[in-house]
Amino acid sequence: MGQTSVPSGVHTSARVPRHENALVRVRSRLRRHGMGLQVTATVILVLLTFIASVGVIGTPVWVPPSVFLLVELLGAFLLRLRGMVVLCLAIVVQVVVIVWTGHGDVSPGQQLVLAVSIVALVSFTVHRDRLGLQGAPSDLMIVDLRDRLAAHGRIPDLPSGWRVDTAMRSAHAEAFSGDFLVAARAGEHELLEVVLVDVSGKGQGAGVRSLQLSGAFGGLLGSMPREQFLAAANTYLLERSWEEGFATAIHVAVDLTTGEFWVASAGHPPALHLHAGSGLVEIIDTIGAPALGIVRDLPRVEQTGRLERGDALMVYTDGVVEVPGSDLDLGIDRLMGAAERVVATGRGGAEAVLDAVRAGDGDDRGLVLVHRD
Repeated sequence: MGQTSVPSGVHTSARVPRHENALVRVRSRLRRHGMGLQVTATVILVLLTFIASVGVIGTPVWVPPSVFLLVELLGAFLLRLRGMVVLCLAIVVQVVVIVWTGHGDVSPGQQLVLAVSIVALVSFTVHRDRLGLQGAPSDLMIVDLRDRLAAHGRIPDLPSGWRVDTAMRSAHAEAFSGDFLVAARAGEHELLEVVLVDVSGKGQGAGVRSLQLSGAFGGLLGSMPREQFLAAANTYLLERSWEEGFATAIHVAVDLTTGEFWVASAGHPPALHLHAGSGLVEIIDTIGAPALGIVRDLPRVEQTGRLERGDALMVYTDGVVEVPGSDLDLGIDRLMGAAERVVATGRGGAEAVLDAVRAGDGDDRGLVLVHRD
């Protein structure tokens, strides 16, 4: 008998095992009936609640009502909002039936705990659902964004005799901060440039804007003359057209050979110069330019100075010195006193200064110390 020829352009494939064909058919049927992974997980967890109810009624010593909390936590980790609502409704109905029929012992305190946990976990699921992810991927994404923001503020390697100490704390210890730092070495690596920025708002909303701005500002820093940086940053921010579209910034450039420095600010609190010889703390007044993102033509207000051996230059955000109902100047005076006690005496660095100031955690706080040893 002659062999059947295969037409040109038609590809043959290996025979698919029968069990794999069966799996494909089952999967397609599940999808046709809406039985995706989320629905399957929801059904399994609801079945677990029925098993828990049987245990609460039949063997309350071994299965306490708190087992429903474990199922809720699994649901918060695995399910999206719709599935989580179905799961919580199933738990509520079963607890109501158990209490109403008197077949199980669920105390009023346990009922309250279950109710509060349901509200909290549903709210948590709503927040997570906004990310379009559930479970570990969303947490990993947040961690990655936070790490990227921190990486933009990494201080480059410095020559002997120089060091930079930083402290960044977010409001209420959240993962993201509206304060961020970018740094670079420019001018054949003999010029250290540091920019400390305070984005409007706080928490995750400000953190997202901080991430975008830190990437852009990091690209600008060191790639243009220092005199043009704040103007370029201002233009970039204006082009974003954000509702909360402003940020304060302070730009410090230090010549690592001579110790000469330049400070320019846009709506930011003034820098401080700690003199090792006299032990005094000097305010470097750069007040005069508005915050970034307010006006098109940003005026440049720059001050200069020189860091001698043992001196330090301090820049900070307003969360370090602002106290509700108190004058900003009093906060700066308090910071100067902390700098004299901590830095000038060699008792610590940026973190120790923040601890000494004892500013509240209601605002993001950032502080940078540039030391010349």
